[in-house]
Amino acid sequence: MKSVRTTVVVAVLVTLASTLPASASIPAWRAARVATLPSGAQGIPDGFLPTLSCVSAGNCEAGGAYTNAHGDVEGLLLNETAGTWTAPQTLTAPADAAANPGVTIYDLSCGALGNCAAVGSYESHAGTTEAFVANEVGGHWGVARPVSLPTNALVKGQSALVRSVDCPAAGTCSAVGTYSDNDPVASRNEGFFLSETHNVWGRAREITFTTPTNFNPFVTVSQIACVASAECTAVGSFIDADDVTEGLLLSEVHGAWTKARTLELPANASAFAGASLSEVACVRGSSCAALGTFNSTTGAIEAMVATNHSGTWLRARELTMPTGAAANPHVFLYGFTGVACASALECAVGGQYRDSAGDYQGFLADETHGVWGDATELALPSGAREAGKNGGVVAVACPSAGSCRASGAYIDASGNYQAVVVNQEDGLWQRGAKVILPAGATTVGVDGGIYSLLCASASSCLGTGSYLKGAGIYEGFTLSG
Repeated sequence: MKSVRTTVVVAVLVTLASTLPASASIPAWRAARVATLPSGAQGIPDGFLPTLSCVSAGNCEAGGAYTNAHGDVEGLLLNETAGTWTAPQTLTAPADAAANPGVTIYDLSCGALGNCAAVGSYESHAGTTEAFVANEVGGHWGVARPVSLPTNALVKGQSALVRSVDCPAAGTCSAVGTYSDNDPVASRNEGFFLSETHNVWGRAREITFTTPTNFNPFVTVSQIACVASAECTAVGSFIDADDVTEGLLLSEVHGAWTKARTLELPANASAFAGASLSEVACVRGSSCAALGTFNSTTGAIEAMVATNHSGTWLRARELTMPTGAAANPHVFLYGFTGVACASALECAVGGQYRDSAGDYQGFLADETHGVWGDATELALPSGAREAGKNGGVVAVACPSAGSCRASGAYIDASGNYQAVVVNQEDGLWQRGAKVILPAGATTVGVDGGIYSLLCASASSCLGTGSYLKGAGIYEGFTLSG
């Protein structure tokens, strides 16, 4: 999944499922507010509008990329202030960017109103892919700046990006990403972390490990989440000295980054587990939940969840897929916002799996009082065929325990992908509701759907995503309720 292009004025209406009880405290999903791209824009490449951050209800920012009138890819910034979406902005590329800068914002986080950080990658004059950071201070975005990579970074042929950022306070952020090193034998794929204090970003530092790694560790850092300033957790994967892909856990404690370590896998994990952590969410009190996949002893690709409480990661447990799942459910996670926590040990996750008929379905699962229950199948709107290879659950938000929201995509009876939202009430997930797209649009396409979903309360939520306007052109939307 998931992706946008040209001026966007989107009206999105949601048909709420009739199965919801009348007394339920559910979002009254309304027509989406205007989300306009910069003048002359031709759309959003691959419908990629991946990130949303809100400091309060009606005060949010979103980011991604768009294609300008010349066909160049630029960084896209959308801003909502006091409930009104203002004029979109183009993130100014670093000074060494190529004529087509290829600026893509992968993540954005706001520590306070008008004080945010955006991260991602761009193309340089030298033809390399470089990582960048950009700051918004007092409501004004500055020029994006290249990340000062670790001292062992490759100079020619670099391929770097900042994948994720979290800002617990204004001007105070932590971020993670990947880069290529300059080893004389062969360049290796390494991970890095970097921190911002008082709006000043320090130099990135290489992620090191508590256990030996493969010559090329092929580090992937998926997400970072912070419970307070300089108190963060990042997750991902790497290859160890035995050529096994392991789940990666990295911590920042009181501003000091520890060595990365491996996650203890479920008891039924294969010796060659192919483990990876895709998403993490944390709440104050050092409680986190991480979602990932691993290979079992039978060769099945299964979901796993792990909980960190009071600074200690417990052994991951397999997340049992819904009744009717295939022996090998081929669990897939999108890596956006598929895990959310309402409070310590009260979380929800979502993703995709295959059932015994070979169809793709979405799943949802909950942690209640620290205990993870089995996954349930995403109940699709009437007439749906299946979730589809590019469908399932992509985003989850939990404004309170037992009252979460989720979104994603599915295939309708005509074979088109549609966006879906689903509400949880009193701990029970309801049937999904189809998102009605703007006039004339019949599908979100294989790259569209709702990427991000945030809720200020059980009845006040905001989502961002994209739909297919036609002929490979994606437009973006915001969905509010």
